[in-house]
Amino acid sequence: MTDLYARHQAVLPDWLALYYENPIELTHGEGRHVWAADGTKYLDFFGGILTTMTAHALPEVTKAVADQAGRIIHSSTLYLDRPMVELAERIAALSGIPDARVFFTTSGTEANDTALLLATQYRQSNAILAMRNSYHGRSFSAVGITGNRGWSPTSLSPLQTLYVHGGVRTRGPYAALSDADFIAACVADLEDLLGHGRLPAALIAEPVQGVGGFTSPPDGLYAAFREVLDRHSILWISDEVQTGWGRTGDHFWGWQAHAASGPPDMLTFAKGIGNGMAIGGVVARAEVMNCLDSNSISTFGGSPVTMAAGLANLGYVLEHDLPGNARRVGGLLLERMRAIGAGAACVREVRGRGLMIGIELVRPGTDEPAPELASAVLEAAREAGVLIGKGGGHHTSVLRIAPPLSLTVAEAEEGAAVLERALLSV
Repeated sequence: MTDLYARHQAVLPDWLALYYENPIELTHGEGRHVWAADGTKYLDFFGGILTTMTAHALPEVTKAVADQAGRIIHSSTLYLDRPMVELAERIAALSGIPDARVFFTTSGTEANDTALLLATQYRQSNAILAMRNSYHGRSFSAVGITGNRGWSPTSLSPLQTLYVHGGVRTRGPYAALSDADFIAACVADLEDLLGHGRLPAALIAEPVQGVGGFTSPPDGLYAAFREVLDRHSILWISDEVQTGWGRTGDHFWGWQAHAASGPPDMLTFAKGIGNGMAIGGVVARAEVMNCLDSNSISTFGGSPVTMAAGLANLGYVLEHDLPGNARRVGGLLLERMRAIGAGAACVREVRGRGLMIGIELVRPGTDEPAPELASAVLEAAREAGVLIGKGGGHHTSVLRIAPPLSLTVAEAEEGAAVLERALLSV
């Protein structure tokens, strides 16, 4: 046990989990690589939970942060903030939401919390529709709508949450159906749910479920849901904390895979936009965003330094077409992992889009989740120099692969080779 690990255990909560039997301290990074305190170099295939979206130590971002910090670090939303206005303008234009307004927070949790506040106030209902197997953050309200019991530590909530089918395509009662029949069954479930009790304020859904193991419905599910929601004036909130900014490769936002419905009423974002800086936020139609009838500010949301980082990072993503790189390199990596999975008895499914890939592990010869195997592969990959993540409902039996969007083909091949050896070793 390292001295730092012992100190961590002495002053931090038991539930603040660490990866690895012998946790590592990361001291610096560059590009798609990070270094531990002992000097070991790792290929980063998880990006600090999909947050170091562009690259470690990206010069454009570090310079923007340093330059802004040299001028002024903090002022709060009580004063005009040029970087905040400029980033809001760019995000509003990219969102696809008409007459959009943007509110900045410091995390995805806080962004989802704000979206729930807006929806319940606008619709005058405390009922919320959420997806089974979902994850939306760690605040009291976000935990209350999280459909993943491994990340929902209390049954108490200010909200009445109703859970809908559809977030997981290959498990559950509709798994054997065709895509069209799957969507029809989930829509029928939603229709039936709305026939009982008070009408909800909103549906909140991740286009690709992150913590849930990178699961997703067939394209078009949320467009079909939207037809039902619109008939009842129920809002649609797209949780883009993990799927936004081109991570899925095919689209800039995850909701665009369901674009027949048009843009959502609200979308929430965080993680990748700051490339490691603490930025979250909500985009909403003006009438929804402006529905609050009391004062509200954010002390740290939209701070000049984080906004400067977001502007520089977003500019880099667009100028270098990183969504296109996620599509190309992610497509190659996904096919490589599927080929590897076909030869590994413990792999049930390899799924994902772009640079957002999940490998679901089971006990060989069964359909039972195998969290112990996921932990073993995590350790084996780390020993061989690659850092990955875990997820997949309360079983945590899914390996999560989400490198920075600037990943090269050579790095993708290097990581895939390590993961192949790690999977076969267990």
